Amino acid sequence: MVRNSVKSCTDDYKRREESGVARSNRAAGGEEPYGGGLTFPVEGVLVRAPREFPAPDAHGVERLRELDACLAVIERAFPGVQSSLRLCRLSCELLEGAWRERAESTDVAPDDDSCGCTLCAHLPKPLIRSLDDYDWRRSDGRPLPVKTWPFRKELDSVLTGGWVWTRKMNDSDRDLGLRFRHEDDILVLHEYKRVEAAIQVSDTARVVEQRLAEDRTTNGARALISGLYAAYKRSVDEHWLRQHVAGTVELPPTTPLDHSTYSLLQLMDCLFWHVSPEAELWQEEHLASLVLCRVLNDMTDVRADAVTGEASNFWLSSMSTHEKALYGACVVALIKYGCMPEAHGLLWNTWLMDTTIVWEGLTGRHALWFDGITNGLPPRDGCPLCGIEPNACTGLLTDGVTLRIGRTPMVDGLGERAARLSARCRSEHPEVWRLFDQELAVFEALHGEWHGDVGTVWVILRRTYIAAVLASLAGGEGARDVQVDSGNVGADLFHALHRPPTWKEDTALLAYMFGCAHPHFLWNAQSFASATVGGDWLDG
Repeated sequence: MVRNSVKSCTDDYKRREESGVARSNRAAGGEEPYGGGLTFPVEGVLVRAPREFPAPDAHGVERLRELDACLAVIERAFPGVQSSLRLCRLSCELLEGAWRERAESTDVAPDDDSCGCTLCAHLPKPLIRSLDDYDWRRSDGRPLPVKTWPFRKELDSVLTGGWVWTRKMNDSDRDLGLRFRHEDDILVLHEYKRVEAAIQVSDTARVVEQRLAEDRTTNGARALISGLYAAYKRSVDEHWLRQHVAGTVELPPTTPLDHSTYSLLQLMDCLFWHVSPEAELWQEEHLASLVLCRVLNDMTDVRADAVTGEASNFWLSSMSTHEKALYGACVVALIKYGCMPEAHGLLWNTWLMDTTIVWEGLTGRHALWFDGITNGLPPRDGCPLCGIEPNACTGLLTDGVTLRIGRTPMVDGLGERAARLSARCRSEHPEVWRLFDQELAVFEALHGEWHGDVGTVWVILRRTYIAAVLASLAGGEGARDVQVDSGNVGADLFHALHRPPTWKEDTALLAYMFGCAHPHFLWNAQSFASATVGGDWLDG
């Protein structure tokens, strides 16, 4: 179904990507590429057929029967969303089969870490973690109490704020009116439906029902389907984890999702949550960004999922370590591409990756600054991760992607505002200044001269990226404090990233510093140590 629906990447998009990469390479000058210009091929998701899973058990059959009844109600009320309905049904059935196979497996295959390629050689050694290290991830804690819209009466959690922020940035190029606020509330209700002390569930449900009656849109129907899927996924997770806690089954930390099934499951999930215009829904450049945004989420949230038993997690899947490293490198390449002006304006959802990485770095809900901090800084010169070239990764589902490790671009002199950021760092944290100044020069080579808000961005970077570098120089000490404070600065300043004229400039720089800048805190978060599965009642 997905293969038949995908539309090939547009010529305009390809030309923009080629133009941006060529401009970046010119900025690299005569510097010798790392490793002679290494390339890494990434196979297309749809090249191999996804594997089969066992049929759902009796509990799963009953859950699917109830789901079918709900989907039928939506179909009667909102004709014309058959593809979304079918995707929801297929996704839930896939989840049921994957959970059942995992629960019934007796042999746990060892992690395949035999690859010695350049990327795999730079994967970090995972820190030993326990469930207690991840109390920040619970839905009854942050970020729900943190308000991004101080005077709004609706559900104004950081979760909703992230969607509104992304949509507002996309709409500034081409306003399509996507999406009504009550449609976001549908998704948030299912995310936090058990936290009634923090949100007014009944009041919000009444507003949602009233607005759906007034605005009978396709997007409203898709939001309902998204909410159904979110609720279904949580119910399946909780069912099997209860069985595990009761001793009825013993869940291994790994899951049976292979390359194709992992990618398709994440794609179907994202097609519900991230609204795009109907005409662009199946464009392969759009689909690739959806899959890689989920990989990004898994990379930063990974060891929490390793101990809490998440089924659809990137690092728990049965993909080889090399395939996982390739996907992680694709994320870095796409973040770099998203920092370039050539990436924006043609498709509606082009700010999705940038806003996702910045949102994760500022909510305190993800492990970016916590698990990503290591003891000491690796040398920047010759770092292959710094040399990953920007890539839109448009062929991720179809023909595949070729990643290149080449020269690191750098401008000869910083623009006026970037120079002011550099001067502040030199004055307040001279031990970090040289590295920070170099990363600003690389960013401006990708993005062009930066014209952002120096005051807001400096406060954020001082309490996130620079604080994390300082923690690394201190042997990793204080890493958890950086992670907690990133949530605090996000609560204080997240709203500032919604304000023109500097919002896109600020978002692009923060996306680069959070996702691509040396010492690559994002990449450092990309591994886990297998452990026994545990979990809390709320997040699974």
